[in-house]
Amino acid sequence: FMIETFGTNQILFFLLIMSVTAVFAGFFAGFFGIGGGIITVPCLFYIFEVVGIDKSFVMHLAVGTSFAIIVPTAIMSVFTHYKHQAVDFGVVRTYGIFVVIGVVIGTFFAAFMHTKSLVLFFSMVIYLLALNLIFLKEKTKIKLKFNLLQRTVLGFIVGFVSSLMGIGGAIMNVPILK
Repeated sequence: FMIETFGTNQILFFLLIMSVTAVFAGFFAGFFGIGGGIITVPCLFYIFEVVGIDKSFVMHLAVGTSFAIIVPTAIMSVFTHYKHQAVDFGVVRTYGIFVVIGVVIGTFFAAFMHTKSLVLFFSMVIYLLALNLIFLKEKTKIKLKFNLLQRTVLGFIVGFVSSLMGIGGAIMNVPILK
């Protein structure tokens, strides 16, 4: 199956569905302060399934497409925050590199997973993140040192998990960095 086989009406319908999905994901991402990947990946999964994409790699396509959307939007977000002096490049250099390493390794790992495994992984992590948000309590502000071991382990985990889910990782990074 290839999109090149679509007729004009099918392409217009596909573009309409994708546009509605983008607006929906953007609205809820902004409203709840989450990354759009959490909404975009499931929407793309179902859209790609409906249009007849081979089920054996529909989740891989949803995850990859989500990342293709996240990269330029993340760059713009960093630039905007940088203009407001809200980016700590010291943390980016020492934590971000481990996130990137986790993403690279996770991407290779995801390439060998079956769609059902990726869907299960995505679902389990979403439920765990939701439970974390439900039971999250404001803690007394304690200043902790974010040492190299913590940056290495947490950065790698966030990158690895994000790459398997097609999300930017903000839902994990914000609480960690806070």
